[in-house]
Amino acid sequence: MDKLRTTNLLILVIVVPLVFYLLKILSFIFVPLAFSMFIALLFLPLMRWLRKKGVPKYISIFIVILLILLGLGITAELIHLSSKQIMSSDSVFFTEAEEKIRNLKDSMESFLGVELGKNGTLLAQVTETKNIGSVVSIIGNFFSMALTTAFFTVLWLAESINVQKLMNATILKRKHTAVKTFFKIENDLIKFIKVKFLVSLGTGLFTGLACVYFDVSFPIFWGLFVFLINFVQMIGSFISVISLSIFAFVELDPTSTLLFFILAITMAQVIFGAILEPIFMGKSFSINIIAVLVMLMFWGYIWGIPGMIMSIPITVFLKIILEQFPNTKVIASLLSGKGLQN
Repeated sequence: MDKLRTTNLLILVIVVPLVFYLLKILSFIFVPLAFSMFIALLFLPLMRWLRKKGVPKYISIFIVILLILLGLGITAELIHLSSKQIMSSDSVFFTEAEEKIRNLKDSMESFLGVELGKNGTLLAQVTETKNIGSVVSIIGNFFSMALTTAFFTVLWLAESINVQKLMNATILKRKHTAVKTFFKIENDLIKFIKVKFLVSLGTGLFTGLACVYFDVSFPIFWGLFVFLINFVQMIGSFISVISLSIFAFVELDPTSTLLFFILAITMAQVIFGAILEPIFMGKSFSINIIAVLVMLMFWGYIWGIPGMIMSIPITVFLKIILEQFPNTKVIASLLSGKGLQN
């Protein structure tokens, strides 16, 4: 028995790093697959409701695709409005911003004793050929990832890939347990996505209104930026506050107006992210803050920004699976923070 246990432990030590290595190098497949699974889980209750009403499966899939396209269309329109707002802005703003950034850069170079950039305007540096090439590459990768995600989403919705049967065949081995676990995962993930969407939407709207009230340029852009970046747990809040504070510092004079604006956007993050979000999520959904940070860094290293966005849903998925086995319930308790409380 001891030899068998040692052998299993050695196999585990070899297999686990290999699995994560494959997840990293094959991210162009696994990232769209994971994204599509979460999207499909969000619409599965609607699919079941349409099925009860006697709607054929292909029409149900078509309705779901239309809803997804509607959401993407609204997002694209907001991006168009924000870019139109930026392009139609008075060029005096960019000149003043360039001057303030240049002065800040010169002060930092003088203090640090190093050169932080090349000669010429900062805007010219952004539009260099190599930078444009990088942007084009990023856009190309994004559209490739989006198309792959759409393909996998259709497969999930058409039940060509059945999560419940897959868990029953590979992990749980028991049909009743697989069904129960699947619905637990579905309910928790749908709850997380809904709450995260509403919290991010509220934060983005409040931030945009704060920009309008304090006369900060491009309120649509900043509202959309905060809405999107807030899907990155914890880090997104810091990035949005710091980025908008730097922008406001460049545009506004360092007076009490700037201070109140920074306080307003910070309070928005605190109210929506630190107070309302935990209340809406509920105690049953609680995850240990240390586990959140570890998973955020880990999946960020494996899959980059998509990994950071999906780190909490993946953690919830793993926690529910680990709760089904007596030997791994301790790990699930640690992820939820219950083990530390006891």
